[in-house]
Amino acid sequence: MKKSNRYLKVVEWSEEDQCFIGRVPGLALGGIHGKNETKVYEKLGTLVDEWIAIYEADGAPLPSATTGRSYSGRFNIRLGKELHERLVIESMKEKESLNAYCVKVLRDEVGP
Repeated sequence: MKKSNRYLKVVEWSEEDQCFIGRVPGLALGGIHGKNETKVYEKLGTLVDEWIAIYEADGAPLPSATTGRSYSGRFNIRLGKELHERLVIESMKEKESLNAYCVKVLRDEVGP
């Protein structure tokens, strides 16, 4: 596997910029933009190769891979007492556990 395949490449449409924005979270600063989604993605591949070359030329270790990871489905979050209380109250109103309520809210916001 090429080293560049270890890094997630994201291309999204930006309403604000009226173009596609491509980025490589966890590896490259900045990104690529353009009107053609496929070309933006292709340029991201070049960007990743360039960043890997920079890391290697500097003798710096590459950041952890962002693809091929597995997730446990669990994470801890610190959110402050007031927000915690509000979430508990809202979950009670919905007759759901706090966990189920938070999952529902996050899915509504971020998507499945």
